[in-house]
Amino acid sequence: MLKIRRYIVAGLLVWLPIGATILVFSLILDLMDRLLFLIPPSYRPEAILGFSVPGLGAILALIVLIITGILAANFLGRRLVGHYEKLLGRIPLVRSVYGAVKHFSEVVFSDSNSSFKKVLLIEYPRVGLYSLCFQTSENPPEVNTKTGEQIVTVFLPTTPNPTSGFMLFVPEKDVVELDMSVENALKMIISLGVVVPEWHPIHPSVEVAVTESSP
Repeated sequence: MLKIRRYIVAGLLVWLPIGATILVFSLILDLMDRLLFLIPPSYRPEAILGFSVPGLGAILALIVLIITGILAANFLGRRLVGHYEKLLGRIPLVRSVYGAVKHFSEVVFSDSNSSFKKVLLIEYPRVGLYSLCFQTSENPPEVNTKTGEQIVTVFLPTTPNPTSGFMLFVPEKDVVELDMSVENALKMIISLGVVVPEWHPIHPSVEVAVTESSP
């Protein structure tokens, strides 16, 4: 029975990630296909080709994103986006949600070398317990001056949902920088610590594969 249980668990570890991935992508493609309803019925692919083609919504969504990015990148587009954000900023509840999501998106997709580029280890929620976090900035002037210390701003994500968490100001001397990549750290957080990146003590800077701990 013990061997059978191990086989079942091993089979689940193979099929659950595959099934979850297929389910997520199916939902995303289905959602994107619904964007085709924005096109007049006579111009939809079903009317022109005579049959439905799955995934066209994804292509449409990609085209919309590219066009939006082109418009937002030029001078006129930036002014329009600025007016749009000012309009949203006048709505009490909407401005809080929009501002938080926009700021988080800017941090995640930022090209800055100091935003979400380092994986750190801090003692949290108490001394002796350690948590993974990501550096978002360093040396905030007012915080440094008021505390008299060199401060690092970190984002401490929750698990298994890393899009929520806490922003913490941590003294630089209390921060331990890890060699693991941001991607591997996110995998570890999302998997509740089951997926553990390998680490070579002699060549710690070499990117290594991610393994799963035995059940």
